[in-house]
Amino acid sequence: MTTQELISQIRKKKSFLCIGLDTDLDKIPTYLLSEEDPIFSFNKAIIDATHQFAVAYKPNTAFYEACGRKGWKSLNKTIDYLNENYPEIFTIADAKRGDIGNTSTMYAKGFLQEMGFDSITVAPYMGKDSVEPFLCFRNKHAILLALTSNEGAFDFQTLKTDGTQVYKKVIEVSRSWKNAERLMYVVGATKAEYLAEIRKIIPDSFLLVPGVGAQGGSLAEVCKYGMTKDVGLLVNSSRGIIYASESSNFAEIAAAKAEVLQRQMAEQLEKFK
Repeated sequence: MTTQELISQIRKKKSFLCIGLDTDLDKIPTYLLSEEDPIFSFNKAIIDATHQFAVAYKPNTAFYEACGRKGWKSLNKTIDYLNENYPEIFTIADAKRGDIGNTSTMYAKGFLQEMGFDSITVAPYMGKDSVEPFLCFRNKHAILLALTSNEGAFDFQTLKTDGTQVYKKVIEVSRSWKNAERLMYVVGATKAEYLAEIRKIIPDSFLLVPGVGAQGGSLAEVCKYGMTKDVGLLVNSSRGIIYASESSNFAEIAAAKAEVLQRQMAEQLEKFK
């Protein structure tokens, strides 16, 4: 999916909602555990109920890897279902990969080419040659961890080197990498006050913003400091939507939660016209 196609979907749906498919067998409705593939059954129900309110889905691969071969099968079935039935949806492999040379090339090929994701989250710690292999695929994107929403983000990301905070240095340097126009960046919603500074460095890039909802991030603050003329935001909600209910109508309740966020996003889009 091209950036322009993503922007078009955002405008059409009046939404920049990304739903995280962090599917945990211990948290899904117990009656689904009797299904042949409980994870896929849960994901399918969530997707079918919420796709009209979302422009992106983000499976966190750890939740699938933890289930071994069955989990990988569920992940493949999920991305295939999205690509076949909702091709307008932007898909994110939340894999946080990062290695050098041929290893990154293989990660990139696996997720972006073979599995068919539109994008993948990537850790930048090992630098240029660990990220550029993810940028080699036309109309695919690497989403670089820039300033994350977790408590430990302050251990390294905000430290200064030569007078510049590390997360700013990462963003600045990444702009010089080959095919850098295919980069997006992760910036946590709980760090919304940093967005104005980030926008001085990357005024037009898309930001994937986790942390709205269960982690306490403010949608209004994210939009105030991070929205661009082309929106430039994908705001993720996971637990607040997919685990809103453990009852048999969990998907219907998830849809209601997604619609609330979509309406709030529509209001923000109107405000920032």
